[in-house]
Amino acid sequence: MNTAPSSPKATRDRAATERAILDAAKQVLVEQGFTCFGVNAIARAAGCDKQLIYRYYGGLDGLVDALGTELSHLFGEQLEFESSRPLENYGEFVEQMLLALLRTFRASDLLLRIAAWEILEPSPITRRLAETRGAALMHWVRSMRGDLEPPEEMDFGAINAILIAAVQHLVLSAHATGGFGGVPLDSDADWKRIEAGLVAMVRAIYPPSSLGGS
Repeated sequence: MNTAPSSPKATRDRAATERAILDAAKQVLVEQGFTCFGVNAIARAAGCDKQLIYRYYGGLDGLVDALGTELSHLFGEQLEFESSRPLENYGEFVEQMLLALLRTFRASDLLLRIAAWEILEPSPITRRLAETRGAALMHWVRSMRGDLEPPEEMDFGAINAILIAAVQHLVLSAHATGGFGGVPLDSDADWKRIEAGLVAMVRAIYPPSSLGGS
C-alpha cells in the first residue's frame, strides 16, 4: 500500500481546483440561479471533470455545505467590517445591526440573490445556505450584543424581525426595480436617506432614556 504523502504540487493543484469549483458554484448561482445549480453546470463553469466534485466534496450536498461555510464567513466578515463603534445600550445595538445588514446585502449580489431565492425558490439547497448564514448572523449578534438588554415590556423579537424584514425587502426592491413605494433607491444619497430613517425608527422604539443611555 502506498502511504507516501502527496507532493506539494499535488496539494497546490487540489487546492486550486477546489477554489475553482467553489468560484464556479457561485458563478452558476449568480448567472443561472438554483434551477440550473447542478454538478454538470458547475463542472462546466469550473473547466474540470465533474468527478472531481465528487472526489473533493462528495457530491453536490458536500459542495453546498462548503459554499455555505464560505458564504457565512464572508457574511460575518462584512458584518464585522460594517460594525466598528462601541455600543452603550440595546437600541444602539439594533441600530448598528440594521445598518450593517443593509450595507452587507448591498455589497454582495450573491447574498442578496440567495435571500430572494429563499423566498421564491425554496429548496433543500436554499434552506441549507440560509441556515449557515443565520448561524453567522447569530454569532455576530451574540458577540456584538454582549450583556445589553432590551426593555422588558417590549416584544423585541417581533419588532426586530419586522425591522430586519424591512431592510431585506428594501434592498431586494432596489435590485429589482430601483426603488420602493415611490422612494428611489439608486444612489448613495438615496441610501443615506434610508439609513437616516432606520436610525430615527430605532431611536423612537428604543429611546436611550428607557435603556440606561445618556
